[in-house]
Amino acid sequence: MTTIEFYKYQGTGNDFVMIDNRDLSFPKDTETIKNLCDRRFGIGGDGLILLENGKNVDFTMVYYNSDGNESTMCGNGGRCLVAFAHFLDVFEEKCTFNAIDGLHEAEIKNGIVKLKMIDIETIKNIDNDYELNTGSPHFVKYVENVENYNVYQNGYDIRNSESYAKEGINVNFVEELEPNHLFVRTYERGVEDETYSCGTGVTACAATYMKNHKTDKVEVKVLGGNLKVYAEENENGFKNVWLEGPAKQVFKGKISL
Repeated sequence: MTTIEFYKYQGTGNDFVMIDNRDLSFPKDTETIKNLCDRRFGIGGDGLILLENGKNVDFTMVYYNSDGNESTMCGNGGRCLVAFAHFLDVFEEKCTFNAIDGLHEAEIKNGIVKLKMIDIETIKNIDNDYELNTGSPHFVKYVENVENYNVYQNGYDIRNSESYAKEGINVNFVEELEPNHLFVRTYERGVEDETYSCGTGVTACAATYMKNHKTDKVEVKVLGGNLKVYAEENENGFKNVWLEGPAKQVFKGKISL
């Protein structure tokens, strides 16, 4: 029986199982990963992230959703992995790493991680709702009283609608609390439930708001805390997109596979 060491990290309530896999010893088996992410029979987490070596970068991020499948970019997961790599002394203050959507830059100071996201190339308007890719595909819908909104049911319905059922999409519901300050709640595909926070989702919502209100910085409240998004608008979307917020180690342990 194989025993592995793991760490648990969370970024505004979005939680992840972290494993140092620079020796490539971890078995990348869907069922194993699903079981480790199980909140009753495993460690529990919205996803599992492997830290691996990479060429011409400080490290590589390999991300799996809690259903055990490798998935697209996870913003909060990326921030947590930066904190994990910093804890392991992989870098000092600033780093670069590869993820499934390409190269990322990041920096950490006093537990706050700033992560550079990919450029946002297009923001598609669909009947006053929005569709865009921030490393993962997102649907953005502005609603009133998002605190009491039925995120699970409405998110489930959109994610499994005829338009998105094949590949799935993350569904965000957003409310403007005051100028440049949003409240975002997200139904995530792969988790198939609402999470306490979604970094790529927050980035997507902030981008739609920044485009409509011609601003370059937005503060975002999520169920698990607060995040900030900065960006520069260009012809079709945004460049120099940064996601900022806390990332914390919760505990470490060993588990038998």
